[in-house]
Amino acid sequence: MIECISLLRVYESATGRVQAVRGVDLTIDAGRSVAVVGPSGSGKSSLLRMIGGLDEPTAGDVSIDGVNLVRLSGGARRRIRARLVGHVHQRPTDNLLGHLTAIDQVVRVAHRRGVGIDEAKEMLSTLGLGHRADHLPDELSGGEQQRLAFARGAVGSPAVIIADEPTAELDTASTDRVLDAIQRLAGGGITVLVATHDPRVLDRVDQIVTLRDGSIASVCEAGTELAVIDHAGRIQLPPEVRAHFPDRRANVHWDAEHHTFTVKEP
Repeated sequence: MIECISLLRVYESATGRVQAVRGVDLTIDAGRSVAVVGPSGSGKSSLLRMIGGLDEPTAGDVSIDGVNLVRLSGGARRRIRARLVGHVHQRPTDNLLGHLTAIDQVVRVAHRRGVGIDEAKEMLSTLGLGHRADHLPDELSGGEQQRLAFARGAVGSPAVIIADEPTAELDTASTDRVLDAIQRLAGGGITVLVATHDPRVLDRVDQIVTLRDGSIASVCEAGTELAVIDHAGRIQLPPEVRAHFPDRRANVHWDAEHHTFTVKEP
């Protein structure tokens, strides 16, 4: 399980301070496939880097499987990250070492997570690459390379795999196979977070988290888009709704009988 509480990430730039992530509260259960979407500058990369333990938040907490990454020393965070988090980059070749065969790529990670070659072979087979175990990356298609990257990320059962636009350079057939792989990994209990602009991905994941201006604008599950209530009880309204409240004030009525909110202009 992933839990983010009041995550804030502030960068210093030539023009001043930039809030890339603004008080994000997010909980994702184990074994879910989740797409994180939003326009450029919405905070997707900053959020995923904090969840993956690569960046430390300016404020707030992020936990994976009950381990609070923020409270760890740098060395402890690196060890936890190696055990609990797998990363898949956008370019298939950026995930792999050109001189290692497919099985050697996976075994290399398996040993760091305390498992052996049998688990590495099983992961390759799970992702449909068992017959390509002895091939080098340049002997694999782009889709096979990307599935191999997921195999590296998933061997040894980490808690989460974070993938940055993993289908951006793939054709439709290769994308379908990569998405099949993501669903198999999630079905096995691994949470898969995918930053994407690809509409093909959105049709195949369990949940869609939309970021806007560094905050979570909505969460969509089973075709239903939901507003998110943060730990302080605040609700972020969609831009098309906020436009009706230029003074940023509203009358809010809670109907306890029907479990509905009514938001009206003052």
